[in-house]
Amino acid sequence: MTDDAWLEALRTHREEKDRYLAADRNSPIPPDQREFFDGLDYFDPDPDLRFELELRAYDDPERITIGTTTDGEREYLAWGRFEFEVGGETHSLDAYRADADEDRLWVPFRDETNTEETYGAGRYLDLEAADRTDDGRWVVDFNDAYNPFCAYSPRYECPLVPMENWLEVRIEAGEKDYEGPGGGGE
Repeated sequence: MTDDAWLEALRTHREEKDRYLAADRNSPIPPDQREFFDGLDYFDPDPDLRFELELRAYDDPERITIGTTTDGEREYLAWGRFEFEVGGETHSLDAYRADADEDRLWVPFRDETNTEETYGAGRYLDLEAADRTDDGRWVVDFNDAYNPFCAYSPRYECPLVPMENWLEVRIEAGEKDYEGPGGGGE
């Protein structure tokens, strides 16, 4: 994808998400706050935080239990690991699947922007089969990093980011913290 096409697709996605959050009956933003919603805040698009990476799949994916924001638990399979460079250093993130038969990956992460600029509990990336290159690598684009629904409303239960995915680097891409009419986000 060319830089122009990538940037246009990113902008279109962000505009569609803002429309969904503002007006859709299934929006996680509480109905009494939607009329005041004027769009999410994002970091400026950064093509240097868009990677095509090989997933180093685990030979025997381990089933792990991840806590949630409401003291619940969810099970996932630790499917593999991505390695990438930011700031001249190599970092890694585990990718998860809810079950072995799906062809999508969930990549939750925390980074050094959490609690100040981004949602305190972390952000997520969802990778679909369409996010694969012809040679089988995955497009891991931190510009697509998003807040879980619990960032907008406490009525949602969201999985917490496992410690393996706590990055010691700033990822200045994707959604910033949501601050609704009453101060919002964590």
